[in-house]
Amino acid sequence: MVETINNTNTLPVISVIVPCYNQAEYLAETLQSVLDQEYQAWECIIINDGSPDNTQEVAKIWIDKDPRFKYYQKENGGLSDARNFGISHAIGKYILPLDSDDKIGPQYIIEALNTFERKPETKVVYSNLILFGTKNQKLNLPPFRYKDLLTENRIFCSAIYRKSDYMKTNGYNPNMVGGLEDWNFWLELIKEADVVVKLDKYHFYYRIKDASMLSSLSKEKNEQLLLQIFKNHVPLYLKYFNPIRDHIDADYFKKEAELYKNSIEYKTGAFLYAPIKFIRKVFRKMFSSNKSY
Repeated sequence: MVETINNTNTLPVISVIVPCYNQAEYLAETLQSVLDQEYQAWECIIINDGSPDNTQEVAKIWIDKDPRFKYYQKENGGLSDARNFGISHAIGKYILPLDSDDKIGPQYIIEALNTFERKPETKVVYSNLILFGTKNQKLNLPPFRYKDLLTENRIFCSAIYRKSDYMKTNGYNPNMVGGLEDWNFWLELIKEADVVVKLDKYHFYYRIKDASMLSSLSKEKNEQLLLQIFKNHVPLYLKYFNPIRDHIDADYFKKEAELYKNSIEYKTGAFLYAPIKFIRKVFRKMFSSNKSY
């Protein structure tokens, strides 16, 4: 079992990545949740993504308080770019992305690392979560099933994974502007045979604000992001989508799929810009007739 390490000079085993943009008022609470971890062999990389607020002043307090907090400032590039930047500077074996207004429970890291040690084949570890802020609620997330991931994301952004596995991906995709970047990343990181573990305890705290991204996404914006996910992972969806089973425009799909398979140019052309209505059906109906997974 992983032991609690009290020597703060120990080389970090896990890197907590905290991108910041206009969230200075919540940053101290987020960083305190990192400092409160029972497991101490961590580093926390704070990335100021061109934020116009007082993020720098808040961060300085924490880097002066504990050398395990590290601070970087860069031009604004969005959440995905900031996460990739932070991970590029990380020296830990494991990565824990943490948004600058959320929190983690004090036993999250040690329980996750114990899971990786006990089951080395584990790819990703996450937990149940608690909503807090303008809404307070415990969410007992359903067990992970790979095919569910193709149509719905149930893994929050602060799941823990190995940096070595991250390096085999293209990282967080900057073309996911405005949301769903976590879902897009999990689709690239996690393969069907991979082991994903959900801890039973509530280790993650997701802040709900009046204008939280999840609630403020318009229907049109959400459809655009869903389409972007589909475009980013066309081969994956072609592999698992069976038009005969799901009865969704079967003739149309087979025709377009054949064009896709036979034309590299078509891969970035008409098929990728198929009607949003069709894409919505794919996400809504995929696997609906297969209840065994």
